[in-house]
Amino acid sequence: MRDGGVGKSALTVQFVTGTFIEKYDPTIEDFYRKEIEVDSSPSVLEILDTAGTEQFASMRDLYIKNGQGFILVYSLVNQQSFQVTSAGVPSSDGAGPAPGKALGRGGSFRGSHDIKPMRDQIVRVKRYEKVPLILVGNKVDLESEREVLSAEGRALAQEWGCPFMETSAKSKTMVDELFAEIVRQMNYASLPEKQDQCCTTCIVQCL
Repeated sequence: MRDGGVGKSALTVQFVTGTFIEKYDPTIEDFYRKEIEVDSSPSVLEILDTAGTEQFASMRDLYIKNGQGFILVYSLVNQQSFQVTSAGVPSSDGAGPAPGKALGRGGSFRGSHDIKPMRDQIVRVKRYEKVPLILVGNKVDLESEREVLSAEGRALAQEWGCPFMETSAKSKTMVDELFAEIVRQMNYASLPEKQDQCCTTCIVQCL
């Protein structure tokens, strides 16, 4: 068990259950389901909180292929989690890093979870630049320990053309707003297809 990391699991649990978890097992992959209403439209959120393990790394392409929206999380008190290099991301054949290619579901420590490679892998698998995605700087409650400036996160999100938010799983700052916004992004992306639907099921991946 550990209490480090970027807090993607804590964000998900806070949103679904309204509780804050101090420690978690990073080898466990969890699936959550929650019904919410966004802009007067009912939606069912299916959220996959991925594990930070080598086994997960080998299945990234499959997870990304099945996902509709992605939340990429870094810790604003850990500069390493905000790395924007392309190192450490396996190519589609699993042979090694794929320069300039990356992935996505929220997450972040060491090489295989660097933010830019994750987003690049999402784009590669989806074959589409405008994938519903939000860049999130978590742990805003630890402002005095900040290592990543808001301007840095905002600039990267602007480069990617996606929303940027700073959150705190501990104080529940912007947590509900985060998941509501990813629903909006997914609904906007599928607008022509959902006009006759009374309820939308959204599959979100936290990386």
